[in-house]
Amino acid sequence: MDLDSITVALRSFWTIWLMLLLTGILVYAMWPGNRRTFEEAARIPLKDDGQEF
Repeated sequence: MDLDSITVALRSFWTIWLMLLLTGILVYAMWPGNRRTFEEAARIPLKDDGQEF
């Protein structure tokens, strides 16, 4: 096994790993149970705490 074949194998591994990671993130973000959490987080910048900087 030379360096070129190791490089090709690692590139394939990282491509598959990143695609699985992206799929997992998308499934988590689109899961119906997480909707309320994300909606509350989206409203944080609009809240008025009464504090001035």
